[in-house]
Amino acid sequence: MSPLRGNRRVLVLVDHAYEDLELWYPKLRLMEEGMEVVVAGPEKTVYAGKNGYPCKPDRSFDEVRAGDFDALVIPGGWAPDKLRRHAAVTTLVKEMNVAGKIIGIICYGGLVAISAGIVKGKSATGSLGIKDDLVNAGANWVDASAFRDENKVWGRIVADIPDFCRELVAALEEKANQ
Repeated sequence: MSPLRGNRRVLVLVDHAYEDLELWYPKLRLMEEGMEVVVAGPEKTVYAGKNGYPCKPDRSFDEVRAGDFDALVIPGGWAPDKLRRHAAVTTLVKEMNVAGKIIGIICYGGLVAISAGIVKGKSATGSLGIKDDLVNAGANWVDASAFRDENKVWGRIVADIPDFCRELVAALEEKANQ
């Protein structure tokens, strides 16, 4: 039995214009590992991805707490620029980071990490479109498909989702075995 099966809960963030594959691929991959995956958005309404795929969150931001989850995934797309404007989101990300919980960040998801103040002095990646933002926030830019820096799992772009998911699952397995 996988060490991830059982009571592991992962939160995934959504807002309008999320990157469809960066939400759904990790969500389904983590479900394959036997985890409960909960999607949260500003409201419990349908959000369309950049490519039109719909996602209706299970919870709203005011219904989730960092202590209720073992990990967080921040997909990219244009949604992170909206997500980072919610104090509930940046507070949640900060609390999960302080608790050492696994935080998966891919593509433009780094914008949320910047606004939560968790990148300074850390290695980070994402779409080249946010490279300057990460560097200006004090991160050390790494041009790699996926890697870990402490509790954060970073992924670059859609094409790197398989590497990102492998790294995310490995990080969660290690955390489960501690």
